[in-house]
Amino acid sequence: MALMLFMDTTMFIMLQYFHTMWGLEQPGKDPELVKKIGAATALEVRATGIPYVFAPCIAVCRDPRWGRCYESYSEDHKVVEEMTDIILGLQGDIPSGSREGVPYVGGKDKVAACAKHFVGDGGTTSGINENNTVIDMHGLLSMYMPAYSDSIIKGVSTIMVSYTSWNGEKMHANHELVTGFLKNTLKFKGFVISDWQGIDRITSPPHLNYTYSVQEAIQAGIDMVMVPYNHTEFVDDLTYLVKNKVIPMDRIDDAVERILLVKFTMGLFENPFADFSLVHELGSQAHRDLAREAVRKSLVLLKNGKGGSFPLLPLSKKASKILVAGTHADNLGYQCGGWTIQWQGFSGNNYTRGTTILGAINSTVDPSTEIVYRETPDGDFVKSNNFDYAIVVVGEPPYAETAGDSTTLTVMEPGASVINDVCGTVKCVVVIISGRPLVIEPYVSAIDALVAAWLPGTEGQGVTDVLYGDYGFSGKLPRTWFKTVDQLPMNVGDSHYDPLFPFGFGLKTDSIASIVSRSTSAAAPERPCLFILMITLSLSFYFTGR
Repeated sequence: MALMLFMDTTMFIMLQYFHTMWGLEQPGKDPELVKKIGAATALEVRATGIPYVFAPCIAVCRDPRWGRCYESYSEDHKVVEEMTDIILGLQGDIPSGSREGVPYVGGKDKVAACAKHFVGDGGTTSGINENNTVIDMHGLLSMYMPAYSDSIIKGVSTIMVSYTSWNGEKMHANHELVTGFLKNTLKFKGFVISDWQGIDRITSPPHLNYTYSVQEAIQAGIDMVMVPYNHTEFVDDLTYLVKNKVIPMDRIDDAVERILLVKFTMGLFENPFADFSLVHELGSQAHRDLAREAVRKSLVLLKNGKGGSFPLLPLSKKASKILVAGTHADNLGYQCGGWTIQWQGFSGNNYTRGTTILGAINSTVDPSTEIVYRETPDGDFVKSNNFDYAIVVVGEPPYAETAGDSTTLTVMEPGASVINDVCGTVKCVVVIISGRPLVIEPYVSAIDALVAAWLPGTEGQGVTDVLYGDYGFSGKLPRTWFKTVDQLPMNVGDSHYDPLFPFGFGLKTDSIASIVSRSTSAAAPERPCLFILMITLSLSFYFTGR
């Protein structure tokens, strides 16, 4: 029976960041949309024969210097709590009368979910990955624990333990929180899984005393262990510890019961193989349309027009000549970010199918509009052309985990010079592709319009949907946009709170269609001639670019 703790670690593939493809990096507060994305994710994962996802990440990121901040929904635990509705999309709605804390997976088109990383992973000192979260028990329970309570109420099947420490004690060895609080107080009945080689990292350096690490992890309450390489060492050490009664058999029985409960709930024994009837769900147009919706709803408009001037957005589809520039304008890998195809993500357009922002612009503007694309145009080039406006797309390169830790949070070079060269000469909208707020204060005054697009994934047309007014901007910042890194950590409610853009900020615009419709219903009956003149003048800029 002890062997079961290992064997399950090899049967599931980590698809923990499937949501990146949906462009839902910073969704604001739209639990219903998140639920739909969970359901679409479940269908596509099940179509591959995989019944388990390592999602959602319910970390509360309190410092954007952390390389995993883009895996977190918000700095506000209340937003993160709302977003746990993705579990209902992944696993299905819990039937009325179900026992609280018991896992639920509602059929062959659903998957087992995994809430992670338990607990406090978003609060480490200076945002250093896998580091120490220093906070008292009251702070831990009020800031980082509520989303786990909500996840358990919603029937989450599994919970993954964090690499991090709490006040110096490794979470993978923390019996008080894993068994005492999660299993006993919160009454979680699913199974607890380690992170990738998580038990190795109980010691420093990792794997220094592996027998000790196995003992501490299993005694802490971990039921399933991710052992990616040397499984025989794990099996031998665990068997030794059980035979010598260091680890009691009832601890093994508890783990096995929990694992079997989830397997039976999933219907894994009745349906162990892929359902080929779901193959059409992979990359379906319906799911791409959902992704596109998520992108346009997640974008946040931070600026629209310089002081006293007319708003730049929505852009004209019938401009004579426009410039598209920046490192991120034509790069699917950069749009998707880390955990996409490869661990650290990729650069370019050759590894997955989708639409870059440049491609979306090409398919959106009028065929008569001349589109000039230069990744890094210099000032002389911009000055020598008579551009109606420019779209500059810059941001971060892809990254995952510790590789994303940053003390500077700067725009990827040569993004700053592109902004200055372009926006100093022609009206421009700057689109930031990033997993977190970046240093942009030095450039804001030169920019006409500024958009936080986060990681829009494969559906670049979600960006142009709002840039060109087919839909209005509605997104709000789920985390504070700082002025300088010297302010960090800085979150809403802090005594030193002085942001560039505060938590919850976001300019709202209406679509062109809704403006016309509203104006028609309000003004047409009373003064039809004046109304026609007003509409003609107000839309002339949009359709002609003048």
